[in-house]
Amino acid sequence: MPVSQHLVELAASGDIGTLVNGLSPDWGPFGKLGTTGRTVIQALMAGVVLVLVGRAILGAAHLKVGEGQHDVAQVSKGKKEIAGSLVGAFVVASIGTIFTIVYGMGI
Repeated sequence: MPVSQHLVELAASGDIGTLVNGLSPDWGPFGKLGTTGRTVIQALMAGVVLVLVGRAILGAAHLKVGEGQHDVAQVSKGKKEIAGSLVGAFVVASIGTIFTIVYGMGI
């Protein structure tokens, strides 16, 4: 069954829980991992996202300290840390979707 047809069937049920639960990557390359492998990958991804969000908070602190001391270098460092951390967190959080799309295009 094509991915688009599967998503249309999930959306037709009208329940948001069914749609969101149906988007979890448990088919294709993820279906062969097993429950333990998926749990380990999910835990690693959650840990990486937490570290990146923590780094973004640290970047915000650098930004505030730099603004208080009128230190342009500190402000620039804070902006770079915030931007890099948030982009990294977005990429890690959406990696399942990216793999699913790439796998679907390869079929």
